[in-house]
Amino acid sequence: MKIIIIGGVAGGMSAATRLRRLMEDAEIIVLEKGPFVSFANCGLPYYVSGEIAEREQLVVKTPEALKDRFNLDVRPFHEVTAISPENHTVTIRTKNQEIVETYDKLILSPGARPFIPPIEGLKEAQNVYSLRNIPDLDKIMENLTGQTKHAVIIGAGFIGLEMAENLQRRGLHVTIVEKASQVLPTLDEEMAAFVEKELRRQGITVITSQAATLFEEAGKSITLENGQKLISDLTLLSVGVQPENHLALEAGLATGLRGGILVNEAYQTSAPDIYAVGDAIIVRQQITGEEALISLASPANRQGRQVADVIAGMARQNQGSIGTAIVRVFDLVAASTGLSERVAKLAQLPLAVVHVSGKDHAGYFPGATELTLKLIFNPQTGEIYGAQGIGEKGVDKRIDILATAIKAKMTIFDLPELELTYAPPFGSAKDPVNMLGYAAMNLAEGLSESVQWYELADELAKGKILLDVRTADELSRGKFNIGLGLHIPLNELRHQLAQLDINKEYIVSCQSGLRSYLAERILKQHGFKAKNLDGAFALYQVVKPEEVSYV
Repeated sequence: MKIIIIGGVAGGMSAATRLRRLMEDAEIIVLEKGPFVSFANCGLPYYVSGEIAEREQLVVKTPEALKDRFNLDVRPFHEVTAISPENHTVTIRTKNQEIVETYDKLILSPGARPFIPPIEGLKEAQNVYSLRNIPDLDKIMENLTGQTKHAVIIGAGFIGLEMAENLQRRGLHVTIVEKASQVLPTLDEEMAAFVEKELRRQGITVITSQAATLFEEAGKSITLENGQKLISDLTLLSVGVQPENHLALEAGLATGLRGGILVNEAYQTSAPDIYAVGDAIIVRQQITGEEALISLASPANRQGRQVADVIAGMARQNQGSIGTAIVRVFDLVAASTGLSERVAKLAQLPLAVVHVSGKDHAGYFPGATELTLKLIFNPQTGEIYGAQGIGEKGVDKRIDILATAIKAKMTIFDLPELELTYAPPFGSAKDPVNMLGYAAMNLAEGLSESVQWYELADELAKGKILLDVRTADELSRGKFNIGLGLHIPLNELRHQLAQLDINKEYIVSCQSGLRSYLAERILKQHGFKAKNLDGAFALYQVVKPEEVSYV
């Protein structure tokens, strides 16, 4: 059997190497239009700062190494210009000639290309780049001279934030411009607020709710929607990607959502003997069942292996993806899995939300750092829709656990049952994941009612009273300046219930949400109406800094 794979990197090379392990006698040809067929595209930003010291470290496998180990015919600088499904052929352009190859099976793994917005003056700009491969990286590095002082990142997604960090570490003054009202638009607003706070703390200029509308002076001057002008020696466009689908379209293959290639559960396209994997294909969002484009390395690698199994005659099925991702932003880590609260609402799912604060390991052991987790779930069935995490350490561990729980169809009622490793340097006897489960169960079973940060102002406007149960010392370091409030420390609450009006409704807050839950239980069992401010003061002060004051 002769199998041609168009495109390497994650999906294509995973397919090629798996095929060889299963089909020793197959002829396997990998065609790559660029110079590198196997490279670490996720590592590109870290070469900019020197954290990855050698460019060669980004090249995972050379064609020669792949030939020696897997007997693969890997051909860089071979651009496929046409596919003929009827004739089972591909037309290939090389530096010197055009050739035609036949195939029995064809795998498309073209990836995605950066979305280039139609901005006036962009074509004339000489210092604007995108970053998807090593040649892109080389162009950026050529422009990083001693005269390069100011960098502008347009788009505050994962690559944009990674590049902002690494350019700043290289000594540039960096400005981020994001059209959405927040950085990291895939996260919910309050979680992204932690990231923006860290960016500003590190000296990054962050501009949200704005887009670039004009490039002038060969790209040295950028005008925003509000008329603000930015100076830029180097500009990175990082406003998203779109499926690389031109070959599929010209071959008459069916496409769908935003031009993604349509495939069935066996990765077959609309043409016989043509398969597709990776960033270019439409997948099923595993939680909602809806079509989605998920451009991540882990799903692409899995898809490459599975399509090889299918071609080799093994029963495999694309079960979909949930979109688990993580990013480091200086001293902070942000990660997410599954649906955000915003997406779950758009899907009109019955949902509840809970935030839990804790430490990455036992608080009494040196080096413990703060960790904030968010869980989005169905309060009726306990189904977990998604989770997000913010912190310096330990975020990856918790989100990986929760991503596994979603894939395994576990519910909030299973989370307290998880037996996770514990010793003081590594975790807590009741891990934050366990605590998420307990807190979510309290909501689902009616032991607690919560108010979200974005609901607080409206609730107070209706006449409800904010009751802060932190200590006087905590209050002196920061307090709410919104609405009419009372302060009674938790340990004094039982003795001061006479100060409260049984006809009023109270929203209870502490620092993180645990003591306010305890206060909520005390109040309810004495006949008061009370709800817990989810995430409490620690969360509110980050997302609504204008509504808190500091002594």
